[in-house]
Amino acid sequence: MIPVLLALIERLVRRHDVRVFALGQYAEPREYRLLGARVTNLGRPARFADLPGRTLWWRRRALARALDRESCDVVHAFWASEPGWLATAVAGRRGVPAVVSLAGGELVGLPEVPYGAQLSRRARWLVGGAMRRATVVTCASGPMERLAVAHGRRPVVVPLGVPRPAADRASAAPTGDAGTSVSHRLLFVGSLNRVKDPFTLLAALRLVVDAEPRVTLDVVGEDTLHGAAQRRAVELGLGPNVVFHGFLPHAALAPLYRSARLLLVTSRHEAGPVVALEAAHWGVPSVGSHVGHLADGAGTWAATTPPGDALRLARAVLALLRDPSRRERLGRAARAWALANDADATADRFEALYAAVLGWG
Repeated sequence: MIPVLLALIERLVRRHDVRVFALGQYAEPREYRLLGARVTNLGRPARFADLPGRTLWWRRRALARALDRESCDVVHAFWASEPGWLATAVAGRRGVPAVVSLAGGELVGLPEVPYGAQLSRRARWLVGGAMRRATVVTCASGPMERLAVAHGRRPVVVPLGVPRPAADRASAAPTGDAGTSVSHRLLFVGSLNRVKDPFTLLAALRLVVDAEPRVTLDVVGEDTLHGAAQRRAVELGLGPNVVFHGFLPHAALAPLYRSARLLLVTSRHEAGPVVALEAAHWGVPSVGSHVGHLADGAGTWAATTPPGDALRLARAVLALLRDPSRRERLGRAARAWALANDADATADRFEALYAAVLGWG
């Protein structure tokens, strides 16, 4: 239930018959309706599911049977790992074009985290097969495009846009916290895991607070580190300066975006990230790792630093907090970029891509 994919489905069903195949949402096969699309959860085999390759081949047969019952023009897989491998294996045998979108860590291997499909022989095999067989490969950002080229495919760049917030709430610049004891609110949105690197985030915040004590950081996201980030914040004496909200429904993020001066991104790798688009819709520029969309927007609507470098990140944050005119320029540029790459634009670009691979128009 990824919001950016839900937004895409919601738009495609307005003009097309959309069928969604989910690989592992539930252990048992089932079907249901979602936003006007038909969803089939392929599930897992009832017996011997733990045997190497058993579930993959079982899902391949299940997907093949489902497509045999459908009149399908094009298959689109998100992630070039198991989804991409299955889509291209089944669609190719039926002469159906397959679009594969690189949507995560398929082309990287970060042993220090550890993260990325390139760390596993099986995952490399899945990704390699998907990219080799795909009719078209897409990605969301320039860094992912360069990785794909290094792996032998020239992708089409299609940022995964998000819906526009209500105009009356998003048109104004972020309000911050004027009149309160907090001078600047910073925002981090993402799961607390080693790829997102909350420890560099907190180390940088300590340096920022040393220079600007009235800074507060809102941290939103599921905690997969079992409280390690919260304990580190206490060790650094950041208790009064950090609010860990945990997971929040997507709709609950609007007040946090509205009050934020900057979005912080400390990821070691990002294919996007979508959160930069969400913040940009509210006129909030991003500061952080030179990855994904931030690398594309560096100097225009984002300020970037090397991943894992807390000192440079802190300096970049402080520079923008102390230069409101530059921060506002970046915020306006961020919003313009987000509007040009919103969810409607994403759907339009994918529709044009589907028509191109089918030879329509």
